[in-house]
Amino acid sequence: MDALKIITEGQIKEDQTKFNIGDTVKVHVKIKEGNRERIQVFEGTVIAKRGGGVSETFTVRRVSYGVGVEKVFPLNSPNVEKIEVIRKGKVRRSKLYYLRDRVGKAAKVKEQL
Repeated sequence: MDALKIITEGQIKEDQTKFNIGDTVKVHVKIKEGNRERIQVFEGTVIAKRGGGVSETFTVRRVSYGVGVEKVFPLNSPNVEKIEVIRKGKVRRSKLYYLRDRVGKAAKVKEQL
């Protein structure tokens, strides 16, 4: 095993929630404001996952007040408190970037039964 894997091995979270592209998730994120800390929830559709190991990230998209908002979260970050899967999506692609161009009901992902 190389040195980089040995160093990053301890930083990977053990209790990870399993989710895939197309799933609707709630991401609980720690927000630091001055000397206070609170949890903020970001709910949306997972449109991409990339990387592996300690540097794995996923992108969540939602429409807020008519504006599309995307956030990239590191999967193993200590600031990501937990990830809840709200509904499973049925998709045939690994990246759902085409949802950026869709509006309204066309931007929905079918639910997996």
